[in-house]
Amino acid sequence: MTVMRARIAVLLGLASFGFAPGALAQGCALCYTQASAAGQAAQHSLRVGILVLLLPALMLFLGVLLLLYRRATAA
Repeated sequence: MTVMRARIAVLLGLASFGFAPGALAQGCALCYTQASAAGQAAQHSLRVGILVLLLPALMLFLGVLLLLYRRATAA
């Protein structure tokens, strides 16, 4: 029964992202203006920088979820 609760919790957590459309539009006008005024090379560098910063955080998040899932299924 705890595995089912964990799955429901994960699904509810993922579904909650769809209910927050304002979260996708966050960002200051100055950052947007500066990024759009930059050249192609600078825009590419910004995109790569965002991915580089996102990957370690995402890996840590997924690692913790995996550990929680293993602990829930081991019991």
